Parts: sequence; C-alpha cells; structure tokens
Amino acid sequence: MWDYITETLRANPALAIFFTLAVGYWIGTRKLGSFSLGAVTGTLLAGVIIGQIGIDISAQVKSIFFIMFLFAVGFGVGPQFVRGIATDGAPQALFAVVICALCLLGVYIAAIVSGYGPGLAAGLIAGSQTISASIGLATDAINTSGLTPEEAKAQLDLIPVAYAVTYLFGTIGTGWILAFLGPKLLRTDIAAACARYEREVLGGAKKDSNFTSAWRAREMRAYRIREGGAAVGKKIAAAEAMAKGERIFVERLRRGGELVQTTPDTMLMAGDVVAVAGRREVLVNLLGQGEEVEDRELLDVPVEAVDVLITAKELDGVELGTLATDPMSRGLYLNSIRRGAMSVNIPLLPGTKLNRGDILRVVGAKAQVQRFVERAGFADRPQTITDMVLVGLAILIGGLIGAYVLPIGGVPITLSTSGGALIAGIFVGWLRTVKPWIGNVPQPTLWFMNSVGLNVFIAVVGISSGPTFVAGLQQAGFGIFFWGLFATGMPMILAPLIGKYLFRFDDAINLGCCGGARTSTASVAMVGEVAKSDVPMLGYTVPYAVGNTLLTLWGLVIVLLLV
Repeated sequence: MWDYITETLRANPALAIFFTLAVGYWIGTRKLGSFSLGAVTGTLLAGVIIGQIGIDISAQVKSIFFIMFLFAVGFGVGPQFVRGIATDGAPQALFAVVICALCLLGVYIAAIVSGYGPGLAAGLIAGSQTISASIGLATDAINTSGLTPEEAKAQLDLIPVAYAVTYLFGTIGTGWILAFLGPKLLRTDIAAACARYEREVLGGAKKDSNFTSAWRAREMRAYRIREGGAAVGKKIAAAEAMAKGERIFVERLRRGGELVQTTPDTMLMAGDVVAVAGRREVLVNLLGQGEEVEDRELLDVPVEAVDVLITAKELDGVELGTLATDPMSRGLYLNSIRRGAMSVNIPLLPGTKLNRGDILRVVGAKAQVQRFVERAGFADRPQTITDMVLVGLAILIGGLIGAYVLPIGGVPITLSTSGGALIAGIFVGWLRTVKPWIGNVPQPTLWFMNSVGLNVFIAVVGISSGPTFVAGLQQAGFGIFFWGLFATGMPMILAPLIGKYLFRFDDAINLGCCGGARTSTASVAMVGEVAKSDVPMLGYTVPYAVGNTLLTLWGLVIVLLLV
C-alpha cells in the first residue's frame, strides 16, 4: 500500500500538491493556547515531509499561482497604498518606508556578518518579517542572477530552511514586542492613551456612548401623536432634530386611516400615526404623550443592509459626526466601517474620518440606501462572478512591464513578471475606488487567490526542497535562529521610538502604525486587546499597504545586494 501511494504521488504531482494543502491547512489551524502556525508555515512543513519521497513538479505551477497571489495582494492594498503616498497618510507611509528599510538592514547585516548567501538571506527576511510573498520574488531573482543552475538550486533549497527556522519568533516576537514591550518603550498606559484619543481627537464619545448607539441602533415602532404632544405642528425634519445627539427618523405616516407620502417638510398633526426608527426611550421622549400602537402595514418598511464602497471625492476625510447630519444619510444606520486589504474594523466615533475605499455597512429603507449609494459610491453587493477580463489583462500588462530587464553595472535589474503583477494589482485596486464599474473581484475569489495561490506556491517549494531540507538545516546551523531574533526584534524595538520622537505619532495609534509597517495583523490585534480599543487600527491600514508592498519586494532586493 505504501509503495502504491508513493509511486502514485511521484507520477501525479498534482495529487501531492493537494495532499500537502490539506495537511498544511490542518496543521495551520491547530492552536497552542492562542498561537497557531498558520496555513503558510503548516503547508511548508507538510511539503518538506511529503517531499522526502522525491517528487518532481514543474516550476511553472508555482509561478502561475504566485502571480495570481501577488495580483490579489496588490488589488487589496491598492486604495490605501495610493492614499498613503498621495494624501494625508503620507507621514504614515513614510514611516512604513523607514521601518521596512530597517527590516532589510537587519537581514543584510546578518548576511554580511555570518557570510550567508542569497538563499539563506531571502529565507531570513521571509521568516523574520513573516512575509512569505518575498520568497517568490527572491526565487525569480536567484534564477536570473547569473548563477549556474547548480549554484542557483543550492541557494533556492536554503530559502525554506531559513524561513521555517525564523518564522516562529517572527510571528510571536513581533506581537510580544508591540503589545507588551511597546507601551513601556513609549512610557505610556496604552489603554489610557486610547481613551484620551477617543475623547479628544474622535469627538469625545466612548465606544458605548449614545453616538455609537445612534449610528447603530435601529428599532422601528408605531406611535399615535396625541393632542398637545411635543411633535404636534412641527415639520418632520424639525421633530427629528428635537432629539439632541440622537438620530431618529420618521419613516412613514398614517393620517385619517390612509398611508401618506412624506417629506422632511411634512407637518405632523395630532392623531397621526407615525413609524419612527430610533432608540425606544428617545422615541417616547420625542413624541411626548405618544401612544404606541400596533400597525403592521405601517411598520412594513422594506429595509436592506448594503456594503457601500466609498468612491465620492467629497466624502474623503469627512468625519462621521458631519456625515450623520448630512441629508444624504437621513434614515440610515451604520453598522461597521472596514478599511484596507485586511478589512480591519474602524471605530465608529464622531471624529473618525472616512477614506475613499472604505466599505460602510449601512442599513435603512431601500430608497434611502439607494440615495446614499448614488452620492457616496458603489453598492458592493455580494457577487459570485469575477471579471476575468480585468484580471487577465492586468496581469499580462503588469507582467510585460515587470519582465523588462535593465542592466546596471552588469547586474540585470528587473521587477520580474511577479513584481509586475503586484504593481498591476495595486493600480487596478486603486482604480476601482475611482471607477468601480470597471470590474470586480469578489471577496471569496480574493481569498482563494490570496490564500490558495500563496499556499500552492509554498507547497511546491516545500515538496521540491524536501530531499535537501535536512542537509540545508545542517549547513545553516543554529545561528540562523538567533539572527532571526535580531532581524525581527531590532526594527520592532526601534519602531515605536521612531514613531514617537521622529514622526510625532500619537501614542494611541503609534503601535498600530508599527504593526502595519511590519504587516503583522496579529500584533495589532494584541495591542487592541491590551488597549481595550479599536483605535490602534486607525494607524494600521496605510503602513500595512506600503509595508506589504516593500517587504515583498525586499525578497528581490536582498538577492541583488548579495549576489
């Protein structure tokens, strides 16, 4: 039976890849406390083990899936990347450049001092910075570096060795440094800093305040307005405005037994029955002696919840407190704001500013939602069809640009087709926030391209390097682990200090900027747990977009520096 399985896997490499993915994802989901290896590391380890039987896989397989992965990465970070470079996110974008440069410097120092070649250095930067995508660009760079095929293979076999040895602390160490050492470096109580930021910068509302409730709560009830009630003789807009600091809306009206079409200028009269949305206690106070009644027909208001992609230029930088008073948001309730490639949740506070490319989850009557969509952007309703014309042409054009070779000092410099796909993804991802009708890549497809695309590449790397992995580990020695500690720790210890004293970031968002620059979502989540606040996420998205792009490119750069 064992001989049959091994011979079948050797003869059918596709089965070996799927077997590796299944085992890798299973390993990646196993948890020790709150820590898990993740799918990428699990797939690499599974590939190394399965690859011991000796399986030959065409290099074109991993190239196809890696290009698909890089396009998806670029598509996701495009809006925040461009915003960071072009607008008020520039300081955070520049900060990310500085931190990424320190990450590259740490690996370069380790390589020079220890005499590591491009293979170990590429694996070190991928593992210590937990940027698996850099392996692909490093592979392309080594293959086109002028090394003999034997020398290139020897270097390529060392990449997964260094990656596997240094990834563990790259993940755990970054989170520990930022969440627990970071506040001490800043000499601040991060929870108090976030509370102050919410109070002073974001409009004085706490997370459980009436503002948040007013944006999120939606309860519709029917009331009969009694003679002498506070709303009698007032226009609907004026009656709604009586609830200071709250957002309530008269959705429908019955007068004399008939449903009446209303506008904000419709006058309310005693005896009217109104369907009002808002917090119940506010509704009672607003309507004075209002009598709650049962009127199913009146309350039968078609309501929908829609994700709205913000593309309107006039909403870029607008605070939620201002948007709440704009007629375009009348009758709407905001459930969440998601931002960036990782769709991080942004706190719903009065001073929170919208960015083009944000996705707002709004709830309201269909007509009101449609009115908001027409002014704000694009209704990002669930879709199942991917615009493959857009994806295919974008990857082609990006690949053609990236494949161009520019010889400098005898060294062939090229982004490679993979780097070109990344740049194409960034451009198309940004373009969609300006012209959303050009095409779409649904979130499930993006997940497949991101996760499966990368892990097929990693599976092939692991399977191909399996037979030489042990020998490579012996060659690398235990010192690679300690250099991983240095390459991970040095930038992350300096980052909070650079953010505080050079860039003058507020302590509340400083550590979020640090985690974003290192593309470590887990570390910022840990900071948020310590801070008991989502505020650190406000500093995450722009540095993440820049950091994800640069750290991926560092796989190419470190090879060019060492060849």
